[in-house]
Amino acid sequence: MRHNKKFNHLGRTASHRAALLSNMANSLIKHKRINTTVAKAKALKKYVEPLITKSKEDTTHSRRVVFSYLQDKYAVTELFKVVSEKIAERPGGYTRIIKTGNRLGDNASMCFIELVDFDEKMAKTALKKATRTRRSKKTSSKVEPAVEEVVSPEEALPSEESQPQG
Repeated sequence: MRHNKKFNHLGRTASHRAALLSNMANSLIKHKRINTTVAKAKALKKYVEPLITKSKEDTTHSRRVVFSYLQDKYAVTELFKVVSEKIAERPGGYTRIIKTGNRLGDNASMCFIELVDFDEKMAKTALKKATRTRRSKKTSSKVEPAVEEVVSPEEALPSEESQPQG
């Protein structure tokens, strides 16, 4: 029985799994979105989110701890400079997994995993939804009310000069 065994070994040895997750985390940090299987994405989420939380505090110790996991100084620099600024206010949940269907070759369930704050399409739709509610109507404050002109009864009757002759 598998009671209390939550870690997915992904069919690999410990060293192979560590290298796989490190490389995937580097790619995620550099490209902000990667396409992979659902099982690898879930394992990567558990691997990379504590590293992103660690990047909120920019100290030498936290940089060394993150570097021990990533083994890539360019990814560490990107994480501490670009990513940590965007996620500074977020209390957690830095990644999003979106399923894309099954792979043609072996029918493996595929998805892409992305950093939440770096998706421009989702940010634009969130801004559009936030600016307008269902019941509100856009009205301009500079619109003047329509004023009807008062016409005297003599002007309202057509005169003989204005009638067409025929």
